[in-house]
Amino acid sequence: MRVLSPLHLLSRVFRFFGSHRSFVARSVSAASLAGGLIAAPFAHAADHVTLLTNWYAQAEHGGFYQAVAAGIYQKYGLDVTIKMGGPQVNGMQLLAGGQADFMLGYDFQTLSSVEAGIPVTTVAAAFQYDPQGILTHADVSSLAGLKDKTILVAGSGRTSWWPWLKAKYGYADAQSRPYTFNLQPFFADPNVAMQAYPSSETYQAEQAHVPAHFFLFADDGYPPYNTTIVTMRDTLKNKPDVVARFVKASMEGWKSYLNDPAPGNALIKKDNPQMTDAQLAYGVAQLKKLKLVTGGDAAALGIGAMTDARWKKTFEYMVGAKLLKPATDYHSAYTLQFIQNAKVMP
Repeated sequence: MRVLSPLHLLSRVFRFFGSHRSFVARSVSAASLAGGLIAAPFAHAADHVTLLTNWYAQAEHGGFYQAVAAGIYQKYGLDVTIKMGGPQVNGMQLLAGGQADFMLGYDFQTLSSVEAGIPVTTVAAAFQYDPQGILTHADVSSLAGLKDKTILVAGSGRTSWWPWLKAKYGYADAQSRPYTFNLQPFFADPNVAMQAYPSSETYQAEQAHVPAHFFLFADDGYPPYNTTIVTMRDTLKNKPDVVARFVKASMEGWKSYLNDPAPGNALIKKDNPQMTDAQLAYGVAQLKKLKLVTGGDAAALGIGAMTDARWKKTFEYMVGAKLLKPATDYHSAYTLQFIQNAKVMP
């Protein structure tokens, strides 16, 4: 019997599931930001940590950039390098290959990797809800009103939220078309709806002065977390103290970012020069409006909170949608140990 390595298994996951977000080799190092950093209370040299994000630098990564810019990671004895994500690269494969210590993931990706035998675990969820939703023209008043519309769906959506939407509202594959991350088909046709994020496509629609509505799937019960912190189980075993410090510092970064995003935004623009002040401000406003960081269980348990009940709901949805085998040990896809001890209240 041939035993596949984690990298071979990951290549299989990637072919099926797609790269929700991915990797670009541009980075920011906490060590390069000596000015204005908080003095670290650790006598030993800082532990170097690499975080791989899930897309180009944007407001949705603000808490992590803030933890670098404000010296929060350094305060916890961490020298953190942030590597941006981008299209067409498998971040999970890079994590398993040792090119990052942590990555920003999402539940479906992690559960699919666990099913394939990849030893990864989620240790915190920066977002209590997946920010995925649908952008419609102004005549649509709810998600239930799309039965006569064409819906633009990306490849990753077909193995995540699209089965949920079809099951909940009776939509059909025949009414879907590929989403190519181009809004012109939406602008040109009032009968088109499209997948969207609240800080991206909605912003572009506003800038184009196209009246539109955005519907967040989570408001209708879509269960997964998002912008989760994922690491290898060997890291949990061999460096639990580093994991604990990274989780707590990251959540403190999010609290700081929502209070004053200027330091983090400066680093975001350094990594992603195409990101404007206006778009960052819009993104932060959406984070606050939707309570992606501070809502849900985070309000009572602290930023980054996760629960067994939520993970069970996500597992049950994936199994019901035939996206995951029922025998998958979903409990191994997450641990509450580190986030329960962090307790960074909003």
